[in-house]
Amino acid sequence: MKNLIVVSNEKEKEFYQTSDSTYKTLTAEEYLKSSSAISADTKERNKVFNLCNDYSYCKKGYYVSLLAEARGDRPYPQVSLITEIQNKESLKFFSEQVQESTNRLLKSLKTETFDLSIYFGKNISEKYTLLAKQIFNHFQAPLMKVSFIKKDDLWIVKSINPIPLKSIPESHRDFLKASLQEFFEKNKTISKNKPKVYKYDLAILCNDEEAMPPSDAKAIKKFIHAANDLRIYADVIGPKDFAAIAKYDALFIRETTSVSTHTYKFSLFAQSEDMVVIDDPNSILRCCNKVFLNDYLLKKNIPTPKTSIVFKNTDFNDFKLDYPLVIKKPDSAFSAGVKKVQTLDELVKISDEYFKESDLLILQEYVKTNFDWRIGLIDNEPIYACKYFMADGHWQIVKHEDGKSIDGFSETLAIEAVPKEVLNLAKKACKDIGDGLYGVDIKDVGNGKYLVIEINDNPNIDFGVEDKILGDSLYSKIMLSFLKRLESR
Repeated sequence: MKNLIVVSNEKEKEFYQTSDSTYKTLTAEEYLKSSSAISADTKERNKVFNLCNDYSYCKKGYYVSLLAEARGDRPYPQVSLITEIQNKESLKFFSEQVQESTNRLLKSLKTETFDLSIYFGKNISEKYTLLAKQIFNHFQAPLMKVSFIKKDDLWIVKSINPIPLKSIPESHRDFLKASLQEFFEKNKTISKNKPKVYKYDLAILCNDEEAMPPSDAKAIKKFIHAANDLRIYADVIGPKDFAAIAKYDALFIRETTSVSTHTYKFSLFAQSEDMVVIDDPNSILRCCNKVFLNDYLLKKNIPTPKTSIVFKNTDFNDFKLDYPLVIKKPDSAFSAGVKKVQTLDELVKISDEYFKESDLLILQEYVKTNFDWRIGLIDNEPIYACKYFMADGHWQIVKHEDGKSIDGFSETLAIEAVPKEVLNLAKKACKDIGDGLYGVDIKDVGNGKYLVIEINDNPNIDFGVEDKILGDSLYSKIMLSFLKRLESR
């Protein structure tokens, strides 16, 4: 994959031109006139860094990104992001996403306006580096001027525009070139470090700051070794590495997923790049919301505890479910946002708290069991089975107390030792969700009856727990699924 820098005119081309083979510089006209950016022999895709002065509709800068996508190249920014930059509602929404960091950084300013220049994800002032990177990771325009305005004591994004070279101060130009060079050097790490025996590149998204990650450090190392054995070069990336995703062939998300966090954006982007991705965006959308899962399981005639969806201003006296009840936020994970209530007063109090974040909540009958089955599947086939026992003195498998999380003990079983009814129910539950990696939670209520509690798109796989029976083979099975998907593209 080649790096192309596309600029507006010959003068700018001369400024960026270099003898370094890291990238090639073209004018917009040269790029647009070229018949195709893909080699007829290798079908090689280019990365096109669009440094044109104007991204407006039907301007050259717009067409550079548009034709790059049509040719199979990877433009920075994409047309969808150019549209977002120029849409006031989209900017308003983005402004809310970065409002906390923006207000913290700009609160001491005495002015009512502020412009932030971003050169390949960096600002010349170290103070604004993280904010610049956050904005660059979202919009991916190589050169941006972000204009902020103060309104009601809050700083909001007013506009985002490309920066023409002529508008960049002379005192900033050496910094611009250094930022450009640093950006390309970082993006060469895979090709520099990767032995030639590897056929594909896999990014494993992890978050060092996550308190309860779906895989611990030892398990991540096992995944890397399993990938390497299949000629897949595996590289761990973090939440701040969004701009680097396009250089990989596949993405494996080993961070707790949510539609409202960067994990969903990573997944969406990977899918748009025709990468193999687990968890895929549809799986995240479907599994992360318990309202969807309830509706889905009902329509599939899959047995679940008695469940009701409730709205704000609901009169709970109308519900005939017996206490205790379980109340859940739609996007709860790891037993957080899920509480047991014993009385009507408790139900009203907790629902008032949860309704601050969601217009809908889930009420479910409480089903007491000593453990929950967890059946892990990929490609619709069970690959591990665990019994997760309730935390000591608690009704859930994870007890959240004083900012700490306490797990109950677990027992891992061979697939052959699991009741066929449990395996069949897990497979039926996942059948129309997708073919990714899932964990189905099932309760055994006796007399051969089983209830599906939920389907997890990002199930735990920790060293010494889920891999206790299969060992390294568990990691190999998952990496083999990646290989099959890559080979079939």
